[in-house]
Amino acid sequence: MKYNNAFIALLLILIPCHYGVSKTLYIYHDADYSVNIDSANAMKMGFLTALSEVDNKVHGYNIKLIEKNHRGNINRSLSTFKHFKKNANALFILGGLHSPPYIVNREYINKNKIPLLVPWAAGGPITRYPDSKNWVFRLSIDDTVAGNRLAEHALSKLHCKSPRLFLEQTPWGESNYKTMSAYLNNKVPFDVSWFGWNTKQNTAEVEIKKAINHNVDCLILVASYTESVHFLNAMLAISPELRLPIISHWGLTGGDLDKVLTPELKKGVDLSVIQSCFAFNDDWITPFSEKVLKRAKTLFPAAFTNKDMLNAPAGFIHAYDLGRIAIRALQNIKLSGDIKKDRLAFKNALENIQHPIQGLIKQYEKPFSIWTQSKPDAHEALNLADFCMATFDDKNQIKVLKN
Repeated sequence: MKYNNAFIALLLILIPCHYGVSKTLYIYHDADYSVNIDSANAMKMGFLTALSEVDNKVHGYNIKLIEKNHRGNINRSLSTFKHFKKNANALFILGGLHSPPYIVNREYINKNKIPLLVPWAAGGPITRYPDSKNWVFRLSIDDTVAGNRLAEHALSKLHCKSPRLFLEQTPWGESNYKTMSAYLNNKVPFDVSWFGWNTKQNTAEVEIKKAINHNVDCLILVASYTESVHFLNAMLAISPELRLPIISHWGLTGGDLDKVLTPELKKGVDLSVIQSCFAFNDDWITPFSEKVLKRAKTLFPAAFTNKDMLNAPAGFIHAYDLGRIAIRALQNIKLSGDIKKDRLAFKNALENIQHPIQGLIKQYEKPFSIWTQSKPDAHEALNLADFCMATFDDKNQIKVLKN
């Protein structure tokens, strides 16, 4: 029987295990490529930089990344997971920025055995599905402990006596409230203000004035980039003698800092942010990180036009390190051509990496292990010791402070 080329092409599309034929595996990048495009691009570039070190191949299979724009929307993110589940070429999902999609959709992700690697989302519950069949792995800030660093900085470094928490009314904000309130209880009096997405500068100004009227002496802010900008500009609009220091979660660093960190704002507002303990500056640079940065600039020259570092560098740093870990896990398994078996093998390999992996933040010794109730942090590659506070230099680059 003779077949024309169109019919053969159709057969290759329909064969369930066709990635064994095409020799290509896909990684979905579920991220906000709309409002928070800087962070999405930074993660993509970090992962692709790591992948380029093995020529974008593992065991002879081409590895390709597909952008999936969830726009910060829980349902759009769920749609990505549903599409991924049916794709016989898709091996794992790289997450991106927002915590609520992964907290709300956590049960679907785990019950459908979808490997999710998270380089930027801090909500505590994301990796703590109460079952050994936990398919979510994170190399990012973790709010079960990160709130401790924020609150500690407020009390120990800024000597705050009456802080107020300004928290996004989402599972991310609620996760931070749990951690920070536990730290602050019995130490200092504190209060909390909740706000929603799309909070504007005028509303932020009203809330800041309320805090000032209640004798608050510093604000601990948990907000995404857009809302963070409004709160910073609102603080700048307050009379200088009334302004309060802002200790910020890292949501602020998810966008273009040059647009918000004007000379006037940097001079007028005392600002610090939490970051993982690495930055591409003289205090942290090593021969290894210099090679990584050089490779990134070669791969993505447009992202470095007129600047030493791309926007949202934490996304690059975390996705690069997580990419190196993912590649090692892939190198440790034999791909079978059955995507369900290969996803499981990949998950098991992530939990059983035995040899050190050099990353930007640190050298990872067994970054993940099997989750149990007695090991709730088994799917966390970073810990509190890896989280630092940071300020900004004269070029608006993140300047991570030593703990």
